[in-house]
Amino acid sequence: MSNSAEGSGAGRSQSRDASAAYDYQQGAGAYEEGRARVGVGIGRGLAGFLLILNGLYGFLVGLAAIIKGGFFVVHNGYAYHWSIHGWGWLQLIIGCVLFAAGVCVLLGMVWARVLGAILAGFSAIASFMFIPYYPLWSIVVIAVDVFIVWALVSSGRRQPA
Repeated sequence: MSNSAEGSGAGRSQSRDASAAYDYQQGAGAYEEGRARVGVGIGRGLAGFLLILNGLYGFLVGLAAIIKGGFFVVHNGYAYHWSIHGWGWLQLIIGCVLFAAGVCVLLGMVWARVLGAILAGFSAIASFMFIPYYPLWSIVVIAVDVFIVWALVSSGRRQPA
């Protein structure tokens, strides 16, 4: 009889150890998943903030080009030739829409992530075409736009190898 009591007690401790190990593994996976979600949230928040800053920059550059076009130096040998006022209006419009998309990304709207990624791509193209007028800052804006697209499009879920 004592053998059966010891046997049942040993069986309980073994099953308890196995369930504790199972729960630990589940908890570790949930912890890693939670860390990934936090990282993705921070990346999207930074992308929203950078969209707002990029929109403000585009708005101010567009306004400067419209009001005082002589601020920017024009190169005659550039393949894409628009007037400074045309570039100003383009930058102004893209800047306003980028600002609005950035605010909506910070509010957590899914459609704003898609729109923000598309608009950041358009902003990178517009900045590429604006290189002759303001070269260094245009390259910085292109790099920021690439980060914005990456942060808004990445889902944060990675498959194990």
